[in-house]
Amino acid sequence: MTYTDLKEALKIEKKVYKIDLSYQKIDPKLYEKLSKITDLQALKLSTNELTEYPKNFEALYNLVYFASYNNKLKTFPQNLKPFSNLHYLELQHTLIDSVPAQIAYLNKLQSFKFGNTDDTLKLPSTLHFLKNLKDVSIENCVMDSFPKQLFKLKSLYYLNLSNTNTYYLTRHFERLQNLEVLIIENNHLTEIPFDIYKAYKLRVISLRGNKLRKIPDSICQLENLTLLDLRGNNLTTEDLEKLKILLPGCEIRL
Repeated sequence: MTYTDLKEALKIEKKVYKIDLSYQKIDPKLYEKLSKITDLQALKLSTNELTEYPKNFEALYNLVYFASYNNKLKTFPQNLKPFSNLHYLELQHTLIDSVPAQIAYLNKLQSFKFGNTDDTLKLPSTLHFLKNLKDVSIENCVMDSFPKQLFKLKSLYYLNLSNTNTYYLTRHFERLQNLEVLIIENNHLTEIPFDIYKAYKLRVISLRGNKLRKIPDSICQLENLTLLDLRGNNLTTEDLEKLKILLPGCEIRL
């Protein structure tokens, strides 16, 4: 059962596993008591006019899923160490401008989604310690530098860096042996590296809205590729015909 009334959930307190408080203004006194629901595994907040986490938030150490949308949170929780069970973390439309080094404590994290801040975002060097991270989506914010940390995540299956002011890609695709979906849309890429073929499991590549002038012939070595989206780039019909020959079993959008 998913509880949508915090007052009701607090009356029960024990064996309350899921709470969704989307689109409601929360009584501050009740919000302070949220941490008493220590069995809680999934918490979703959305458009609640919140600027802070509930008091004693670290008491919710059983959280597996936490998401906040359209709340003006300014930072990550101060102490991430208790949240070692967290598998899914999503923070959208916040005022956060950096991911803390402490994120390395989230060693079971599989999905991390962040974005829509329209501000600069700094990633920590410790990000590569998240050995179970498979799904990363960072959108609509300005990366302060190329996110090389992400290209060290060997378990990565899905990577989305859309509208992040990305100008180039690393050539170290050999590190991404499990990557199947790569989405880097609405950025400033003028080329993609020859070594992209080394991420040999790639099925979907979307590079819409960049400034690509050519695609390396090595892309033909991606035998699992089923979709290549290149719309909104500086490629010609001639380039499309060449790609059709190189990738006969792939849908190409230009």
